[in-house]
Amino acid sequence: MGYIEEIERRRTFGIISHPDAGKTTLTEKLLLFGGAIHVAGAVKSNKIKKSATSDFMEIERQRGISVATSVMGFEYNGIKINILDTPGHQDFAEDTFRTLTACDSVIIVIDAAKGVETQTRKLMQVCRMRKTPVIVFVNKMDRPVQDPFDVLDEVEKELMIGVNPLTWPIGSGDTFKGIYNIHKQNLALYQPSIQTITPAIELDVESEELNEKIGDRAANKLREDLELVREVYPNLNREEYLAAKVAPVFFGSALNNFGIRELLDCFLELAPSPLPRETEQRVVQPEEPKFTGFVFKIHANMDPNHRDRIAFVKICSGTFMRNTNYLHVRSGKNMKFSSPTAFMASKKDVIDEAYPGDIIGLHDTGSFKIGDTLTEGEKLQFKGIPSFSPEQFKYIENADPMKAKQLAKGIEQLMDEGVAQMFVNQFNNRKIIGTVGQLQFEVIEFRLLHEYGAKCRWEEMSLYKACWIESDDDKALEEFKKHKAQYMAKDKDGRDVFLADSSYILQMAQDNYPKVRFHFTSEF
Repeated sequence: MGYIEEIERRRTFGIISHPDAGKTTLTEKLLLFGGAIHVAGAVKSNKIKKSATSDFMEIERQRGISVATSVMGFEYNGIKINILDTPGHQDFAEDTFRTLTACDSVIIVIDAAKGVETQTRKLMQVCRMRKTPVIVFVNKMDRPVQDPFDVLDEVEKELMIGVNPLTWPIGSGDTFKGIYNIHKQNLALYQPSIQTITPAIELDVESEELNEKIGDRAANKLREDLELVREVYPNLNREEYLAAKVAPVFFGSALNNFGIRELLDCFLELAPSPLPRETEQRVVQPEEPKFTGFVFKIHANMDPNHRDRIAFVKICSGTFMRNTNYLHVRSGKNMKFSSPTAFMASKKDVIDEAYPGDIIGLHDTGSFKIGDTLTEGEKLQFKGIPSFSPEQFKYIENADPMKAKQLAKGIEQLMDEGVAQMFVNQFNNRKIIGTVGQLQFEVIEFRLLHEYGAKCRWEEMSLYKACWIESDDDKALEEFKKHKAQYMAKDKDGRDVFLADSSYILQMAQDNYPKVRFHFTSEF
């Protein structure tokens, strides 16, 4: 197969949603279709049920939530699919925001009973910002839910995007009979809680056969609904979908493996193959012969026995080859990788080559940071992989003096992952951890103890914002740092950070020092 064909047969997408909408369950069922796993796992784990493939960290299995993005690749009908299952919980939003930089398209999962929830709105803002094409999967149709037309109206209004239903549900909850595939004009009848795939039946909606299959009442309701759908929602225009103006909508039940095939088949038909990427220097096209890629995530201890760190790299152009020298742009050094891996959540296979759209794992001894670029020699810097200003802060203290070394190593590695940010107060030299949400502190404490054998203790502190500062006027910057000495800190890259303990203090600082610029993301 030629290089261009390899690119065109790849689809890299993220699955995002509010917690508990069924994102990880949907991922499991997509993997089941691809033959990547043989029994789908359950997210709420117990001893008997197998836990979800994409929830591979110990804390994820205990809590029944995803706290880190996991990457899974598989083949389906000749297409190479790379799925990124992201955490839904808002405390891990930063991981999700960064992961979206590696996606060419997105599937948003919505709970049919609850409709559009807060976290979904926030994630959609990021998709809008990046003009990422989105498909909506309305889940849990086997439960009592809102009217499908109300769900569509809510999606349009809340996510500020046009919608176009490509499948349509027949009833819901106890009266859920199945779905009609508007796109392919066939019917799938619902059979609850089965692992096998329900075959679709080719039939004309106007035929008597429909009445025989689902009953007169449901058949008449479906005909009315479809008539209304055709009037309100015109035929799908793929260009509008790719321009992120319209979202195709599918209905189903991920838990019962229903409506997934329709989603997957249509997704492969519509979704884009790898897209061009912006760098600060130029736009990189996937068809270019020379390799480029960027690190969007680092994960420590994927295998606790080996204490390894893996850098996740999205390939943007060219072919990545094993044991070949590539330029690490930030350090200016050439690097060679003897065992690059492809992922199936925590399972890894060594690969010899990879193409644009693929996500590979590179063993990292501490040389990578999030946002780093690898190329065949050209100096490029990919855009749009920021760290956000944290919203919660605590001092971190060592709870076991015998384990100071392990604690220092653990903090350094976890901060490199981007799960949280560390600032060192220049006034008293204490370490401050900043996170987006409270749950992150629990995850850090848990992982320090279980992965590094180090105990930490948290001490509360009241801080409003940490913001990065810079100025073209060195004198003004020095004066600011001198006056605000007790509020100054350094981040792990040694950049100046101002710790404002209230919005009033921050506003005053901005008013009194007009020559100093205050940044709320680290990318400036």
